Amino acid sequence: MDWYYYLLTLTLDRPNKKKKRCERFLRINFLEENGAYDNMDYVSYDVLGDVVCGGFAMPIRENKAQEIYIVMSGEMMAMYAANNISKGVLKYANSGGVRLGGLVCNERQTDKEYELADALAGMLGTKLIHFIPRDNVVQHAELRRMTVIEYAPDSKQAGEYRTLASKIHNNAGNGTIPTPITMDQLEDMLMEFGIMDTIDETQVGKSAAELAAA
Repeated sequence: MDWYYYLLTLTLDRPNKKKKRCERFLRINFLEENGAYDNMDYVSYDVLGDVVCGGFAMPIRENKAQEIYIVMSGEMMAMYAANNISKGVLKYANSGGVRLGGLVCNERQTDKEYELADALAGMLGTKLIHFIPRDNVVQHAELRRMTVIEYAPDSKQAGEYRTLASKIHNNAGNGTIPTPITMDQLEDMLMEFGIMDTIDETQVGKSAAELAAA
């Protein structure tokens, strides 16, 4: 039987405006206290990478997380967010045991995406764990409310996810304390790879039509 079927998935609902954000964290404690994680090899929390949200910070601060894997893409704002998340990991790394396990690039088919993701990983003091190619089978599985491994277990994409799982398993204990970069460093990296031209401050805020007319 495929290892997938030994996974237990629990969804913690997003709190509404009348609820405190810490309720999600309290539910994690409730699950622990009532034996939900007994005999589990792995417990994975999939959270939005908002470093100002208690749902991200509290599990780290309370030593609920040992390794953080950041899912990103080669788009500038995705890399910007990944860098911000690494700042949040750094904040708690020195006071606890949490480490950055690495980056996982979910391909968006942008220019030089693999190279950018790998370069960013190096600048953050970590590594690119896996580059997941874009495949329409993901959309087909989602429409049927299934995972790719359920919908098409023998597909190439299912193999990519199994490879990712194996890499994370083999990477256990090899996490690092991240070294976040500045916005200037991120822009310099984009220019180095030819994604962004040298910044001309006189062009900031001008539309494409205005630049063409200049």
